[in-house]
Amino acid sequence: MNAPVNPPKLHDCRDAFASTLERLAAEDETIVAVCNDSVGSSKLGGFKSRFPERLVNVGIAEQNMVGVGAGLANGGRLPFVCGAAPFLTGRSLEQIKADISYSNANVKLVGISSGMAYGELGPTHHSIEDFAWTRVLPNLPVIAPCDRIETAAAVAWAATYSGPCFLRLSRVGVPDLLPEGHRFELGKANLLRQGSDVTLIANGTLTHRIVKAAEILADRGIDARVLNLATVRPIDEEAIIAAARETGAIVTAEEHSIFGGLGSAVAEVVVDYAPVPMKRLGVPGVYAPTGSAEFLLDEYGMSPSAIAEAAQALIKRK
Repeated sequence: MNAPVNPPKLHDCRDAFASTLERLAAEDETIVAVCNDSVGSSKLGGFKSRFPERLVNVGIAEQNMVGVGAGLANGGRLPFVCGAAPFLTGRSLEQIKADISYSNANVKLVGISSGMAYGELGPTHHSIEDFAWTRVLPNLPVIAPCDRIETAAAVAWAATYSGPCFLRLSRVGVPDLLPEGHRFELGKANLLRQGSDVTLIANGTLTHRIVKAAEILADRGIDARVLNLATVRPIDEEAIIAAARETGAIVTAEEHSIFGGLGSAVAEVVVDYAPVPMKRLGVPGVYAPTGSAEFLLDEYGMSPSAIAEAAQALIKRK
């Protein structure tokens, strides 16, 4: 009998965000945090204790919150504007467009509990449109880290980047995938597994699921390449083109609608430069119902086994 295997430890990426922000704030007095009555859910309690004069809580007023962030940036501060992703993006889209993107304001937008992490609170709290809303805006890098290590690296990068960006963070626990000391590079994919039969692409909470799917495929004699595509804009065209030409088939998986998100961004590159069969896994253009994030991802065909099945079916179309 085989000895039981201990499951990997799961980490909340919000913890990595908060601890990194506190460390950076201790080194840079211009860093401020702005939130929408979300000190707890944004994990800013430690920041508030250490730097009470540098935390601005505007209350449940996301449009005003984005404007406050833009004003602070214009005054020479380095604001990290934090709020629940569905409300930070959906409720404040006009302000993000005009005050942040168009103005190229040095504001770091942090969407907390993205995707379907607020699953039990229902469709109004799902953030499955935010990639589509944000990646269309000029001057606004869109980033969804896959684990705590990439989250910390992306926050550190954001603090040195001159311009706005949108960081999409979940509250769902995920295992470590990248090595300690990883340095975030905007627009660069991480090759997590080499392969020649099909490429699996994801970011955020879906990345560890495609890693597991690749392991399932390996047991079936299928060699799957795995790409973590944390940067949705600017996207790593070179990695996508190479994957299309070298593996001949691409499956994307995302905690987002299949319209306008990661899969769409990858498909735009594929159709322009290296057309191959593709399958986009995500929420199929509906309002996702109430339920845990894990249940909903499985319901929409994004369990590791379902991703593996989708990949096998796609390979037959090569």
